[in-house]
Amino acid sequence: MARRKPGMQRTEEEEIKEDWLVTYADAITLLMAFFVMLVSFSKVEIPIFEKVQAGIAEQIGKREVIRPTEVLETDLKDVVFNMAMDSDVKVSTDDEGILMELGSGAFFQPGSANLTRDAVVFLKDTGDLLKQPRYLGFQIEVTGHTDDSPINTARFPSNWELAAGRAIAVVRFLHALGVDPNQKRMRAISYGDTKPKLPNRDDFGNPIEENREANRRIEIRIFPKYSRVF
Repeated sequence: MARRKPGMQRTEEEEIKEDWLVTYADAITLLMAFFVMLVSFSKVEIPIFEKVQAGIAEQIGKREVIRPTEVLETDLKDVVFNMAMDSDVKVSTDDEGILMELGSGAFFQPGSANLTRDAVVFLKDTGDLLKQPRYLGFQIEVTGHTDDSPINTARFPSNWELAAGRAIAVVRFLHALGVDPNQKRMRAISYGDTKPKLPNRDDFGNPIEENREANRRIEIRIFPKYSRVF
């Protein structure tokens, strides 16, 4: 009867103990393929995606994952709170990322695209936050909105130009702070009075002033670059 060579049993046992790596690798590959499929067939909802990503890391990798969108939202809300601008600035998240709504009454004079003093201070704090290295992967989209009150001046022949001027003023200010030195992170869009939050007039055609005030706004949308094509 042939004798087993010394050390042979130990080698076989060590090889058997490493079999779990194959199963683990297969599971990770399947998870990756599953999420690639989801991304390719559906719109990516960033907050939900980050929650799922963090959950997988916590359950499989046993490690805590920082969610960039959640952290940035908290930081932006701190800026609003510290400046006591809760009534003029609203910060929320949707399926793409973070949405900041700025009431134009606090940021611009009526019929003007010149930033007020409060707007300058607020946007400076916001810009200092957005140019931090950990937020460089976020895109910034600034949209201008007006109510349906007609305007016809040399500078602003219509609400399109007024909304565009205000959006551009915000983008230019942030650019001057160094938020987007290469001009790849930001863009300005004008919607004029085409996307009101609330009806500008009642059923009889009478203007609703409080609704008009809500419709005059600047929206700053901040989202990770992988959420959609910029």
